[in-house]
Amino acid sequence: MQAAGECAAAILREVATQVHPGVTTLAIDQIAASLMKSAGVRSAFLGYRGFPSHTCISVNEEVVHGIAGPRVIQEGDIVKIDVGIVKDGWIGDNALTVPVGSVPDDVLRLLWTTEEALDTAIRHAVDGVMLGDLCSSIEECASAQSFKVVREFVGHGVGRRLHEEPQVPNFGRRGTRPRLREGMILAIEPMINAGTAAVRVLGDNWTVVTRDGRPSAHFEHTVLVRKGEGEILTPRERTIKEVPPGIRL
Repeated sequence: MQAAGECAAAILREVATQVHPGVTTLAIDQIAASLMKSAGVRSAFLGYRGFPSHTCISVNEEVVHGIAGPRVIQEGDIVKIDVGIVKDGWIGDNALTVPVGSVPDDVLRLLWTTEEALDTAIRHAVDGVMLGDLCSSIEECASAQSFKVVREFVGHGVGRRLHEEPQVPNFGRRGTRPRLREGMILAIEPMINAGTAAVRVLGDNWTVVTRDGRPSAHFEHTVLVRKGEGEILTPRERTIKEVPPGIRL
């Protein structure tokens, strides 16, 4: 799982550098496919329940599960890239949101908050902590900045299969079970909307969008529960390194 996570993270980091105005989402997906081939791994998404792309690429109001295609990335877009790979039978799963050029401060605030919610949740990925504490910390982080978490789609356990137990919602009640145990591996993935929490699925039966058309952000790490502190198996630097204007600390 460490090797799979490091490979998935390396591919995601490189793909993110290729996002710029004028490139299509299909071209981004093809770059990811080439990197996977070079690394000797395969996509965990391609063919999963019929999904047609190597990666999930979702733009602006698209929350998750966007299908690569002819859409051209524009200045000011935010692009969510989700990379999952299979290496020697093990899954590495991670995602981030890339701001393209100059984006408004309120959108930067959304990205910073979503990444902060992920980091906050990871601090709860410790042996003995209740899963409800981890999940509720994500919603608390979003609510503090007046954002809403997506409730229909959740994080999950991960290992030899892409989706394993337990489910890891981005909301919950503190103190609720199960209790986390050392050795559990979770894909923690806050999906946070600027406006309403409500979402819908487009006619392609995959792409999830916000009902109000406002932007959504998505960040994900594969995390190993340990004693003392959780271990990120998909390492990378933070996307938004400075606190943007308007954040309530």
